[in-house]
Amino acid sequence: NRYTLYGKDFIITDTAGIRRKARIDDNIEYYSVLRSIKALEECDIAIILIDATTIDPLTGLEAQDMNIISMADKAKKGIVLMVNKWDLVEKESNTHLEYTENIRKEIAPFVDVPIMYVSALTKQRVFQGMETILQVYENLSLKIPTRALNDYLLPIMEATPPPSKKGKFVKVKYVTQLPSKRVAFALFCNLPQYVA
Repeated sequence: NRYTLYGKDFIITDTAGIRRKARIDDNIEYYSVLRSIKALEECDIAIILIDATTIDPLTGLEAQDMNIISMADKAKKGIVLMVNKWDLVEKESNTHLEYTENIRKEIAPFVDVPIMYVSALTKQRVFQGMETILQVYENLSLKIPTRALNDYLLPIMEATPPPSKKGKFVKVKYVTQLPSKRVAFALFCNLPQYVA
């Protein structure tokens, strides 16, 4: 479906859930999973919808949720975790913080993935979820001028230089953003062979 929000057009593709191979019973479900994986490869932002009622407050996400997050990361997609059915979870004063802390521990090293707690049934925080998705998209599209990058990063690298290797020190000369779909940077230095 095509939508317009804040003057920007975007397409939302709703896919079937991806279940573990052991639970895929028939050809229809098998092809449904293939279509979901294809949609993941073609998207800019992967909104991974997690059922709040299946999250164990102590152990966190299921293995299949982690597999999907890993697939989205390998495909170099922006990721937003939406924990749905939040209205069905019995809450105390810090339930939200406990869930978030457990999920962040599990998805490490993905520290910058937004986690939204929503209810599709009651429309709780759905609009904020859309704003978060747009913010992730804008972050992926961000272009930082080379001068601004160097003004910010070079003093940090001079204060904490890379360790020496074979008695030689690596000196970063400048940093620039690569013209890639996902935000990536190139560092130019005197001894690139010593940078791991």
